Amino acid sequence: MLAVSGFFSIAETAMMAINRYRLKHLVKQGKKGAILAAGLLAQTDRLLGVILLGNTFVNAATTALVTAIAISWLGNDENTLAIATGVVAFLILVFSEITPKVIGAAYPEKIALPAAFLLKPMLWLASPIVWFVNLFVAGLLKMMRIKVIQDDEQRLSPEELRSMVLEGGHFMPKKTHSMLVNLFDLERVQVDDIMSPRSQIEAINLADSVETILRQLKTSYHTRLMVYESDPNNVKGLLHLRKAMALVADPGTEEEFREGLREILNEPYYIPASTLVSQQMQFFQENRERIALVVDEYGEIQGLVTLEDIVEQIIGEYTTTAPLKSAERYRWSAPVAGGTAIDSVVVEGSSLLRELNRQLRLNFPLDGPKTLNGLILESLQDIPETGVSLKISGCAMEVVQTEDRIVKTVRLLRPALQPEEPEQATLPL
Repeated sequence: MLAVSGFFSIAETAMMAINRYRLKHLVKQGKKGAILAAGLLAQTDRLLGVILLGNTFVNAATTALVTAIAISWLGNDENTLAIATGVVAFLILVFSEITPKVIGAAYPEKIALPAAFLLKPMLWLASPIVWFVNLFVAGLLKMMRIKVIQDDEQRLSPEELRSMVLEGGHFMPKKTHSMLVNLFDLERVQVDDIMSPRSQIEAINLADSVETILRQLKTSYHTRLMVYESDPNNVKGLLHLRKAMALVADPGTEEEFREGLREILNEPYYIPASTLVSQQMQFFQENRERIALVVDEYGEIQGLVTLEDIVEQIIGEYTTTAPLKSAERYRWSAPVAGGTAIDSVVVEGSSLLRELNRQLRLNFPLDGPKTLNGLILESLQDIPETGVSLKISGCAMEVVQTEDRIVKTVRLLRPALQPEEPEQATLPL
């Protein structure tokens, strides 16, 4: 009877502890035990009813049997009943409750699937009794205004899914794990977090001389360029350099060149700065675009974002075509003789904080300014002079150069207790 009671205890714990998503996977593979277990868990009230019914009946029978044995051996007195009660409580607690439940919680899948073959016929045989008992249970729950949530109504939130991916990282390659984590984080990242700021956009000014424009077309390392006239906010379109090859080979007169340049421009594609990166990736696909100009609430150009920028947020740096996009500019350098004893790196003030956090494993806040220059100005509430030092979020830094009321370059010092070599695309966004 102790063994039978232990079976009910171990089956109950294993059934409740089994991973439901793992179970659904096994059901899709056609595992008979998984199919039976899933069917039992679909009617949890009846399953618990038959388990607890059997467990309670066996425990009561065990108590009665031990009491009868004790009376026949020791006589019918108070001490005999006390001894019988203590012995029964100890045996049930150790052999029928704690030990089986610990084993069931440790190996739920190995136990729940075989146990389903025994529980299924038990449920069928005891269904009238279970139905009768559940009438009282349902009435009691209704009186207490407790709503029972069925298994198919339970859904995982994005944060719960993200936690599952983080905890399951050892089951998949490190690169794949990083990409999945980055995909979840795209839901919280806006395009102004990853865009190239307006100051870093290489663009053609139609007001420049033909010689200047031709030289820019011949030396550009981009395939598409923004074209404006006089004011960067006066955008005329986007130019694909492949379409300009004929003009570069035979520019003709100045009027012919400018008119030909205007004719091959594509309509610019504008997006708000607050657009989520996950949504923008979908918009690129729907509109068959690869590049967009980011504007603020006043319609002013704030920057430029491409499909490649979004892809790099998922898989990490994968191209070094553009010098400014090279990951080499974000690498801690070893201390030089006679210099600082701490690794350092010189970065531009326009560097995005999110990129610095990813590449250098820093912890700059992301809920305010988007660039290092903005973070320094917000922290000091003033435009610093060259040589000013400060510490933000545990990272000491020195202003190397300021120009035109902005911080141009900054030297960052590696925080203490930081890994020597950051790995590409292994950190959450």
